[in-house]
Amino acid sequence: MKLTKVLFLAFSVIALAPVMAFAQEAGGNAAFSQLKPIGIGLICFGAAMGIGKLASAAVESMARQPEVAGNISSSMIIAAALIEGFTFFALLLFLLGSASGY
Repeated sequence: MKLTKVLFLAFSVIALAPVMAFAQEAGGNAAFSQLKPIGIGLICFGAAMGIGKLASAAVESMARQPEVAGNISSSMIIAAALIEGFTFFALLLFLLGSASGY
């Protein structure tokens, strides 16, 4: 798990380095338009990681205690819906912010 975080951080730095170099040359507005796909990808990746961890923990706990599987699955669905809602809100803010130039 720690290796996954290190690889993700290394990939993020490698992916953002050319964009930041371009941002210093071209000015702020062009830089944000270059960051838009990366930001959307990071938002979606974070949501997918959260829902994946949530589902794996729920399935593991259902396997350990099958008698409470109904409660666990309903809690999992509520938590996944909250994660999805936050993701849509973050994407909306990112897209509206990029349209206004901030």
